[in-house]
Amino acid sequence: MGFFFRRKEIKASAVPETLPRHIAFIMDGNGRWATRRGLRRENGHRAGAKTFREIARTCFQRGIETVTVYAFSTENWKRPKNEVDEIMRLLSSYIDEAFSDFKNEDAEVRFIGRREGLSPELQSKMDKLERASEGRRYRLRIALNYGGRDEIVRAVNRLIECGEREVTEQMISGALDDSKAPDPDLVVRTGGDTRTSNFLLWQSAYAEYVFTKTLWPDLTPGEIDEILSDFSKRHRRYGGL
Repeated sequence: MGFFFRRKEIKASAVPETLPRHIAFIMDGNGRWATRRGLRRENGHRAGAKTFREIARTCFQRGIETVTVYAFSTENWKRPKNEVDEIMRLLSSYIDEAFSDFKNEDAEVRFIGRREGLSPELQSKMDKLERASEGRRYRLRIALNYGGRDEIVRAVNRLIECGEREVTEQMISGALDDSKAPDPDLVVRTGGDTRTSNFLLWQSAYAEYVFTKTLWPDLTPGEIDEILSDFSKRHRRYGGL
């Protein structure tokens, strides 16, 4: 199975008329999923990686233009070394898979977050995949070594380096890691916790949120459809009436 969906696999599906242009996921619960099954936490990340591919494919199939996933935060370096190494190994293998199946894929990939601290080999693979996938129909963003506060600080520093002495909201938005993507309309967090965990703090100012107790590896396309149906019934006022 390819890293993303293949065009020939897409089937028509009855979905709500009002869809988010951009949906973002805090993929929480991999470790707990494994622990509950008497497995090592690394097994949970492998299961979560399979879910990531299926959910990204489902969202694009439904017509959602942009999907962002929180793969690894700036705080995740505090986790055990073997767990961090497994996450990085999995990501590296997925990038390899994306290249091997690339002719059948339709997603532009962008990585957001700090690249410092990542291995030179992984950084090189990330750069190559971004260049090779440019211009595709859908947009997949992978937040890797990412923190929302850190992104804002780096954006402001970029503007300072350009000689700016006073900045506007528009200028900061344009200096973020990926200014081309629309702000997320919907942020989904799995695993039962109800916090944002430093994810897309600037961009999600007016996003709708869904918190589900479902652990990330157990998330299904059916639950995605339920979430989209719920989103379509919400009235987004953006501070108005």
